Amino acid sequence: MERNGKVILITGASSGIGKSCATYLSERGLTVFGTSRYFPPANLLETNGVFYTIRMDVTSEESVNEAVQAILGRTEIDVLINNAGCALAGAIEDTSPEEALRELNTNFLGAHRVTRAVLPGMRKRRSGYIINISSLAGSIALPFQTFYSASKFALEAFTEALRMELRPFNIKVVSIQPNDYRTGLTDHRQKVVTWEHSAYTERAEKALAVTEAGERNGPSPEEIARLVEKIINKKSPRIRYQIGPNAKAIALARWLLPPRVSEKLVMKYFRI
Repeated sequence: MERNGKVILITGASSGIGKSCATYLSERGLTVFGTSRYFPPANLLETNGVFYTIRMDVTSEESVNEAVQAILGRTEIDVLINNAGCALAGAIEDTSPEEALRELNTNFLGAHRVTRAVLPGMRKRRSGYIINISSLAGSIALPFQTFYSASKFALEAFTEALRMELRPFNIKVVSIQPNDYRTGLTDHRQKVVTWEHSAYTERAEKALAVTEAGERNGPSPEEIARLVEKIINKKSPRIRYQIGPNAKAIALARWLLPPRVSEKLVMKYFRI
């Protein structure tokens, strides 16, 4: 396969941030392979002449390895964007271990599986970029979206440790923490089974309404795609980039304010 600039693998590319990144980067002449568990079970298909699509379920090591090997059979992978994710809403008490594990399995362990599959080639060439699409929820815990936040906190720790481990191999590891964007996540967010019959329902509904209003009225995720383009052209990118409405100010306040003050502000923001 003829290489055209950097070759990029993006997980969760059927919608939202992943699709925006895949489309934007492809239109700028880069070779992009976008994955999704929703894509047809075929080898490599070209979607509308924009980017290649390949089926991958990040919760399955077999699926991940099969997809990555199919790509490596054609070309090398220069950039990995771990974007695949899901969102679960509900109080901690109402969340079953099975529901919690599904969230962590996709958002955190999914990134781990794909990273492991891609790393040997990058390490051998001593070059590459790994960009983890995290969230401001990876710095600020969201009430009634605990396991979404927990998965993103875990992804932040993963990013920091991986960055140090891979420094001798010249592989750059970066976290992007978006605030609210129009990604379609609102329509795909799942609620715990006991949502409607919980002691927490009223407060959980208020908090979720604030989140969803921000998502529906947020900017286009193409902003994130433009940031990704800048990052993969930097020799020494930062470890973490906040993006979105007030994202940098919110992240800064989280670390500067005393925990008790920060907690009160979060509860006030979510009207609980």
